Amino acid sequence: MKLEIITPEKMLFEGNIHSLNVPGSKGPFMVLHNHAPIISTLMKGEIKIVSENLKTHILLIEGGVIEVKKNKIIVLADIA
Repeated sequence: MKLEIITPEKMLFEGNIHSLNVPGSKGPFMVLHNHAPIISTLMKGEIKIVSENLKTHILLIEGGVIEVKKNKIIVLADIA
C-alpha cells in the first residue's frame, strides 16, 4: 500500500507500508492491504506505521482526515 501523510506545512511521509493504525473519531482502526474504501476524521492520538520491512514508526497528531482507496492512503494531519 502507498501512504502519504501531509500537514499544512509539508509532506511528513511518503512510501509503501505494510499496515497503518490510526485514531479514528469513532474509535481506532487498522488499515491493511485491500482495505475497503473509507473516509474518516481522526482524533488526537498516535499514528502507527508499519513499513514493508516491518519496522514501526509512531507519529503524534492533533487530528485530521484519512482517505483509503485502492491501496492508496492519504492522511491530512495537524501535528503539535
